[in-house]
Amino acid sequence: MNLLQPTYLGSIQLTNHMVMAPMTRSRADANGLVGPLTTLYYQQRASAGLIISEGLTISKQAIGMPFIPGIYTPDHIASWKNVTDAVHQAGGKIFAQLWHMGRAAHSQNKNGEIPVAPSAIAIPTQTIFTEIGQRPFETPRELINQEIKQTIQDYKQAAINAIEAGFDGVELHGGFGYLPNQFLSESSNTRTDEFGGSIENRSRFTLDVMKALIEAIGPGKVGIKLSPSIIYHGILDSDPVSLYTYLITELNKLDIAYIHLMQPMFPIDEYPQYPKDVIEGYGKIIQKPLIINAGYTRETAEEVIKAEKAQLVSFGALFLANPDLPERFHLNTELNVPDRATMYGGGDEKGYTDYPFLHQI
Repeated sequence: MNLLQPTYLGSIQLTNHMVMAPMTRSRADANGLVGPLTTLYYQQRASAGLIISEGLTISKQAIGMPFIPGIYTPDHIASWKNVTDAVHQAGGKIFAQLWHMGRAAHSQNKNGEIPVAPSAIAIPTQTIFTEIGQRPFETPRELINQEIKQTIQDYKQAAINAIEAGFDGVELHGGFGYLPNQFLSESSNTRTDEFGGSIENRSRFTLDVMKALIEAIGPGKVGIKLSPSIIYHGILDSDPVSLYTYLITELNKLDIAYIHLMQPMFPIDEYPQYPKDVIEGYGKIIQKPLIINAGYTRETAEEVIKAEKAQLVSFGALFLANPDLPERFHLNTELNVPDRATMYGGGDEKGYTDYPFLHQI
C-alpha cells in the first residue's frame, strides 16, 4: 500500500503516511499533568508515521474544560518528556498540538475566570461539560489589543516548552471553533481594530501566531490544523472560500511543516457556501504538505495518497481503538470498535490503554 510506505515531512523521516490525529482524552490531573498511562497510550501507537498529541493548553487563560493537559509549567514539560521519550524509543515521531479554547470554555472550569474571545459573543445553543454538569456557554470577555499580543507570546513560549519536552514539532489548533478560528470567523469576531473586520485583519491573529511559532522553534517544525467547512461552536461565515483562500495563500509563504485540513463532520447542506470536500475546495492552492482528516478508512485513505491529493492521512477514533492500526491495515484484518462511553475522562486503563493488539487476540 502507498499509505504504508516510508515518507518524509520536510526533513523528518516517517515510517508511513498515517498520522494519529489529535484527540482530547481528558486524562490529565487537576494541574494539567499527564502520568504513566498517558505515556503508555502514546507509546502503544508509535507505529503511526506521526503522532499529533491531544491539545495542550498554552496558559491558564487557555483552559476551557477539566482534566486537559498543559504545556506552560516546568512540571508540564517534565510530564510530557516521559511521553516523548517513550514514543521515540518505540521509533515514532510526535508533534504537540497547541490549544487555546477562547470562548469555547466555562468559568466553572477556570476557577471562576470568565472565558476570553475576540468579541463578547457567546456560542449559541450548545452546552459545555463542567464538573457540575452540562452548562450553556457564557458570554466571553473581549480581549484587549495588549492581551492579544500577550497570547501570541504565550503560544510562542508553549512551542519552546514543547521542544524542551522532546516533541519533534508543534501544531497550532486553528480550527473547530477555538481561539484562532474565533478570530477568523465573522460570526465570532466583530472587532474594529487590526484583528477584525476584513479577511486580512481576521486572519492576522492566526498568521501572527504561526510566525511566532516558527521564530521560536525554527522552520519546518510548525503545522496548523484548520476546519474550513465545520460550523461547530457557532462558527459561521458568509464567504468561507475567500477567507480560507487568503489564509492558505499566506500560509504558503511561511516555512511551515504542513497544513492539516478537517473534512466537514456535521451536515452543511443548508450552507452551500461551504465546500463539502475540502480537498476539492482548497487542495489546488495548498503548496505545503497536506494532512487530510475526518472519516477516512483504509480504502479511502489509500485512494487519496495514491492520487497524490494529500501527503498524509490522519485517523482519530481508529487509532484510539487500534494501537497497531498500520499493521491491521497492512493485513487488512478486523478492527477494534471504539467505545464512545470511555473516550473522555476516567482514571484507569479502560477505553485508554486496554484495546488489544492483534497478537493479543
